[in-house]
Formats: sequence, structure tokens, C-alpha cells
Amino acid sequence: MTNNKVLAALCYFSIFFAPLLLPIIVYFVTDDREVKYHAKRSLLSHLIPVVLLIVVFVIMIFSMMSFRGSFDEMTENSFSFWQFAPFLFMLIYGLLFMIIFIWNVIQGVKVLK
Repeated sequence: MTNNKVLAALCYFSIFFAPLLLPIIVYFVTDDREVKYHAKRSLLSHLIPVVLLIVVFVIMIFSMMSFRGSFDEMTENSFSFWQFAPFLFMLIYGLLFMIIFIWNVIQGVKVLK
């Protein structure tokens, strides 16, 4: 097993300890083309949850702003999409994060083989 394979696998496994930092450092430090390829792929896969988290945060802000009326005026049957949206997007974010997490582990193991 060469050092390049270990370095490429560490980029994927960095989701455990330094998700964005290690792939960026490896991408700019190494000269090996294959390691740069894996560093870029792992960096993109680590960025997806961050971007989704920002989107969920913005959606949650809009949903908070949709509670214009008082709670006394709300009835059980008057739910809007924006009241339910934070829970829906948290569920989607959790599922996508788990998929990306598992994908990174699988890719790291594939690189080591």
C-alpha cells in the first residue's frame, strides 16, 4: 500500500475528524494527480451537508417569519407549509447526511483496496 493511497483514503475518512480542512490541505500540497482527484471528490462530498444546512437555516428563518398571527388565532386545522417545513427539511438533511457519510466511508475503503 502506497502513501498516496493512504492519503487519498484519509481525505474520505476525514469526515470523522476534519471534514473540510484535510481535503483542502491535501489538494494544495500533493502533486499526485490521483490524490488530487480523490481530495476534490471528498471535498465536494463534505461541502454538500454544509450547503444543505445553510439552505435549511434560511428556510427555518422564513418559516419563523410566517408566524405573523398570534397563537390564539391558530386552530388545529390551519397548518401551512412553512410551519411544517423545518421538520421536513431536518428529516431530509439527516437522511442525506447519513447517505453522504456512508458513501465517504465506502469510497475510502475502495481507495485502500
